[in-house]
Amino acid sequence: MAMTETPMQRERAVTIFEKSKPGRRAAVLPEAGVPERPLDELLPAKLLREAPPRLPEVSEPEIVRHYNRLSRRNFDLDTGFYPLGSCTMKHNPRLNERVAALPGHARLHPAQDPKRAQGALELMWLLQRSLSEICGLPHVSLQPSAGSHGELAGLLLTRAYHADRGEERTKVLAPDTSHGTNPASVTMAGYEAVKVATNERGGVEMDDLRGKIDDDVACLMLTNPNTLGLFDENIAEIAALIHEAGGTLYYDGANLNAVMGHSRPGDMGFDIVHVNLHKSFSQPHGGGGPGAGPIAVSDRIEPFLPRPQVVRREGENGGGPFYDLDLERPKSIGPLRGFQGNFGVFVRSYAYILSLGADGLAEASETAVLNANYLKARLAAGRAGARLPIAFDRHCMHEFVLSGKPMKKELGLATLDLAKRLLDFGFHPPTVYFPLLVEEALMVEPTETETKESLDAFADAVEEILAEAERDPEIARNAPYTTPVRRLDEVKATRRPVVRQPLG
Repeated sequence: MAMTETPMQRERAVTIFEKSKPGRRAAVLPEAGVPERPLDELLPAKLLREAPPRLPEVSEPEIVRHYNRLSRRNFDLDTGFYPLGSCTMKHNPRLNERVAALPGHARLHPAQDPKRAQGALELMWLLQRSLSEICGLPHVSLQPSAGSHGELAGLLLTRAYHADRGEERTKVLAPDTSHGTNPASVTMAGYEAVKVATNERGGVEMDDLRGKIDDDVACLMLTNPNTLGLFDENIAEIAALIHEAGGTLYYDGANLNAVMGHSRPGDMGFDIVHVNLHKSFSQPHGGGGPGAGPIAVSDRIEPFLPRPQVVRREGENGGGPFYDLDLERPKSIGPLRGFQGNFGVFVRSYAYILSLGADGLAEASETAVLNANYLKARLAAGRAGARLPIAFDRHCMHEFVLSGKPMKKELGLATLDLAKRLLDFGFHPPTVYFPLLVEEALMVEPTETETKESLDAFADAVEEILAEAERDPEIARNAPYTTPVRRLDEVKATRRPVVRQPLG
């Protein structure tokens, strides 16, 4: 399929340094108005540069156009439907951005004395209480900066819990549907990762689990609903088995958006939960951050939480309560990061929780589940029903997984080809080739903020691509055609990455 290059494809993405021309300025600073002093009188010699920094010299219009042009080279949630499975790419209300940008929030210095940051500490404490209620666990730490960071924190808490009991356990169980960060976090925490199989219903294979539980098992990491979008029907029995063996039960909260206000991990028997504020609670994410992965824990895990903890203390001599940082935690695993976390994320998430309330959070989850089941049914009714069948065909929660195995066998079209072609139709592709137990997997998560029209348009696009492939599969095999760059050699990009721009 021959297509003329688009202007964006013809224009190579350049850095701001390549646009630099000597003498150009975006602004001219006024005279200081005070006598000048040599820098060596103001700064220690060790802090002085040997040469001025090499900064780009560009005009203000060039700066604005450069970054505006770069922003349009990316697909983003403001551009279109973003059904990236297990990522919960839902709309982030602009109200929360306005609240986070208020000067008292945006300009607060992280080293401020707690006595002068009472409003911020109160917000963090109230967010902890809110997450505690949502998760069904009494204690929360806001320190972890991402879901994977929360996973590591949970495993370090597990290690501290067992060590306090004089135990040295070596294994952590995780299903073969678990997020890839689970076994990675297990290894980083110094444990051995042990895989648990999936049954024909898409849940944990109970006989396999029973066979792998022994005195060396420290923890089971579980996502519920899992990455197949399915709620595990045996969760109560799973919790009982792990607790009888003396282990902890860890909840990967990446899919919490499916159950808010309807079921709580603590009520299921989990001891530790991480919450992705940048998924379920309206913090924009992607491209590396910022994020937040707070952890909620049971009473038996609380003594080991990271320090400092945000606490509320009762005032003295009849004074009102005040908020403080509790550093006196002798069994703590210690700090997980500098300062207290990404505060702007906390503001957005708390604003989101307050604006929706308990009923609104429950409705958000209901709509997310409704949208996923509607889209699943729409796809099953067309060509996708035969070419992209549901991997585990029962009612899903917030997401579902298709298998492109028949499509590849009958049309010679890989899941990756379909994903690339969707870009030409204005849709971000779903997650591909995950979970690994589904051949040619395509994981779709529509979220609650998409309209029926968006879901129908996506289903129509998949139908059109499959019909097109029946006539000429080469079209999809060479897609995309309309993006800023055409299909890349992903193997070469992995093996020979260019990670530094030459400064010559």
